[in-house]
Amino acid sequence: MIRNLWNNCKAAFAMFSRIPTPPVDWSEENMRYMLCFFPWVGIVTGLLALLAAGLMDRLGYQSSFSSAILLLLPIVITGGIHVDGLLDTADALSSWQEREKRLQILKDSHAGAFAVITACSFFLLTYGSVTQFWQQPRLRELMAVTFFLSRSLSGLSVVLLPKASEKGTVAQFSRQASWQQVRNVLTVYALAGILVMVRIHLLCGTLTGAACLGVFALYRHIALKYFGGTSGDLAGFFLCICEGTVAVLLAFLALIF
Repeated sequence: MIRNLWNNCKAAFAMFSRIPTPPVDWSEENMRYMLCFFPWVGIVTGLLALLAAGLMDRLGYQSSFSSAILLLLPIVITGGIHVDGLLDTADALSSWQEREKRLQILKDSHAGAFAVITACSFFLLTYGSVTQFWQQPRLRELMAVTFFLSRSLSGLSVVLLPKASEKGTVAQFSRQASWQQVRNVLTVYALAGILVMVRIHLLCGTLTGAACLGVFALYRHIALKYFGGTSGDLAGFFLCICEGTVAVLLAFLALIF
């Protein structure tokens, strides 16, 4: 049992991050609980972000440089896999085509004009937001926990929502996963993430957790209405929008607290 869980953990980090892992045997058994370890990538990302923040504070770097590091660190850790989903989804939604055409655009490896516009807007807004709350440790900690919560909710969408395509990677994960156990574990993770946020700061944590749930509800609506279900790209889209929304929210909260 422990060996199987270790294999599932390795598979999750190999799939969802660029963190070096031992060789993975991509068997059905090793993918059964893989999504349970997806949020662990968020834990590593959050801890590294806090460590980088503390180091740069000690070295005396200004918030502009420190914010750039925080913005780029998750991309370095994940290899940009979720940003790819954001850009593909932006192109698909901006096409205003029929559902089947949108699904084809999701699979297209080329970046359209709307993907480029979305990327520039997303990074510029997130960067500006991070510079506003960087100097406040509690808000910094809330951002770190968001990396965990966003992945918990993203994983939940894979097992709870219909699949946009039965041939995609997400559909394969869902078929091979022990979905009831995965659903229960990810639900506990999500609740734990919100509780940790509230523990860090009652009001700010409550608002941050509510924002994540609100973005999840919007993501569910978009996935079902425009694509007929979720996919790997849409799950990545949600993760980026969730973390970007939290960054903007924390920027406003930094002016109050």
